[in-house]
Amino acid sequence: MKRRLSVAVLAIAGLFGTTACGSGGGPVANGEMPTEIKIVSVTDKTGLTAFGGQPQFRGIELAVDQINEQNYLGGSRFALRSRDAASDTQTAVSQAVEATADRSVSAMIGGISSAQAIAISPLAERSGLPTIYTQSASNGVLIGDYTFRATPPQTTHVATSMAHLQQLGVKRLSVLYNAGNPALAQMAEKNLVEGQAKYGFEIVSATSVQNSTQDFATSASKIAAEQPDAVAFLLVGAQNATAMRQLRQAGYAGPVLGQTGAGTNNLVPAGADGAGMFWTTNFTVDQPFPSSQAFVAAYRAKYGEDPVNYAAEGYDAAWMLAHAVKAAGGASREDIQRGLEIVLENGFEGAQGSIGFEGHDMRTPGVLIEWNGTREIVLMEPAKI
Repeated sequence: MKRRLSVAVLAIAGLFGTTACGSGGGPVANGEMPTEIKIVSVTDKTGLTAFGGQPQFRGIELAVDQINEQNYLGGSRFALRSRDAASDTQTAVSQAVEATADRSVSAMIGGISSAQAIAISPLAERSGLPTIYTQSASNGVLIGDYTFRATPPQTTHVATSMAHLQQLGVKRLSVLYNAGNPALAQMAEKNLVEGQAKYGFEIVSATSVQNSTQDFATSASKIAAEQPDAVAFLLVGAQNATAMRQLRQAGYAGPVLGQTGAGTNNLVPAGADGAGMFWTTNFTVDQPFPSSQAFVAAYRAKYGEDPVNYAAEGYDAAWMLAHAVKAAGGASREDIQRGLEIVLENGFEGAQGSIGFEGHDMRTPGVLIEWNGTREIVLMEPAKI
């Protein structure tokens, strides 16, 4: 599968080399503010990762509506072209090639999949098309001047969760983690291990599972028998609810350190058994930043539902582009890249709160939350960056 994808990417890259002028119009000149500034969204509206791609696109769409309605860019408006990668990497690459080859396209917002981002980034860099991803936390995504990320890696937030363990007086910690997810493996094998001395706990055991694991009864019984002060579950999506139910059934009733994959209602099936799991996230609907609450109100008004973190990230990615155009005073690819560097230096207030950057990678203070059996509640308010 990897070989077929590599061949496809090379073939598409060759196509890009022969179609750089594109058929969608001429390039925007440096320093020019055209009536329409074309941006392309390549995300997963359908397929396995539509749970994140669909709200991400809704956040982008809301931001573009606001930017245009507010005349934020004066006489210029964002013209958003939406593409559905359908959770398929080769489809995403093909759509990205179309965007990079069309010289009238000024910028692109990528999806949430690291596999897609890693394949697209070389094309974005070669064509000089500013591209902002959300999620996509793997290495190989941010590779040059034209690739950016509007999601802070959750490994930058885990210290807040470990500090909460210390506040709870935790001395013994049992860990269960999904080794198939690079970010979760890093949290278990590096961040938690290094945090023992600083935060005063000892890892009693660390058990790995894979993306395909659906039954955690054996691991839950083993952990309960260890009688730890706390448990760390670093699992993906629906795994969290199953593991929490089985852990409670095994007799463990204490606190559980989780991560953002437990959010977006993934703990709903666990009900009361999920209560007591806490984690640090870049966004929740109750975080107190004025810019966050303004986003929540606008999202509810437009879509009739609460936003999740994927929506907040898409929203901030689109506003990053708007701030960049305004800072640069132009909408060419080169202008936007230069404007994004200014945005990185200054930061801004967005759906995720007070936003800063480390290199081309977003940073936020994060907010500590806990699942109380029915919803997420804020345990600790974030600070400003």
